Amino acid sequence: MAKYLAQIVVMGAQVVGRAFARALRQEYAASQAAAQARNRSGQQSAAASSITGMSLQEAQQILNVSTLSPEEIQKNYEHLFKVNDKSVGGSFYLQSKVVRAKERLDEELNIQTEEKSQNRET
Repeated sequence: MAKYLAQIVVMGAQVVGRAFARALRQEYAASQAAAQARNRSGQQSAAASSITGMSLQEAQQILNVSTLSPEEIQKNYEHLFKVNDKSVGGSFYLQSKVVRAKERLDEELNIQTEEKSQNRET
């Protein structure tokens, strides 16, 4: 009985080990692909982040947008700007973060538009 139990434990460990190794390889491949994508537009995006003092991810979180849709960005910006107005009990600090997030996302949209036009020319 102990022999069978030991075999079950060993087989279970092998299965888990293989699954872990496969997941690790997939994660590594995904991070390599992401790194390559960042390198393409990463330099301009990094410059925009340093200029505005805010990363793209932070700006998306502040304005609660997952994609860079100009309409969604504008809609969320207007709403958040309005509700954080000091005259309605809002916070000037939060309102300024909303403005900076909009500026950062607008800059990213400009970078993407520039890249698309360069790709069409080549």
